[in-house]
Amino acid sequence: MPEKWLQKKSKISSGRRLGLKMRMLYTAQEMLIVEKEEKQKERDLTLSERVPPLQLSGLSVQELQDLCRDLHHKIDVVDEERYDIGVKVAKNDKEIQEMSQKIFELKSKLKRPNLRRVKLSAEAMLSVLLGSKHTTSIDFKANLKSVKKEEEKKEEVTDWRKNVEAMSGMEGRKKLFDAAGQ
Repeated sequence: MPEKWLQKKSKISSGRRLGLKMRMLYTAQEMLIVEKEEKQKERDLTLSERVPPLQLSGLSVQELQDLCRDLHHKIDVVDEERYDIGVKVAKNDKEIQEMSQKIFELKSKLKRPNLRRVKLSAEAMLSVLLGSKHTTSIDFKANLKSVKKEEEKKEEVTDWRKNVEAMSGMEGRKKLFDAAGQ
């Protein structure tokens, strides 16, 4: 093969390609910055909804202690939920690992056997397909059309010498032509 067929020439010049790459990278960088800002705003909004700002000014010692106990209680509840979710995730990961291991073992154990042709009669095939429903025997050959062959016309055996003399000349050819036309 000629070398020119092996190398594909680009329709875009290298300078233009480099410029497009730079623009794509710059656009991707801007998109990442916007995405980070959106995530930060969403996080701040979620935290402001779930955790109201604390009003500590003007509270007595007893009220501050009650507030601390309440916060500790909420922390305990959240830790319990986090632990429960962690246990569920670990259990699901373990099940997934076990199932993938079983699939791997089954794939390695199973070898496709060479298939061989099995000859079944029509009766046996129907009994396999229909099971106990198949009680009557069906004669498939009886339903086939019978074709009768026409018996070929046998020519009489005569003396060949007479036949040769009769067919000689123009009269013999005329007889052959007349016989073929009939």
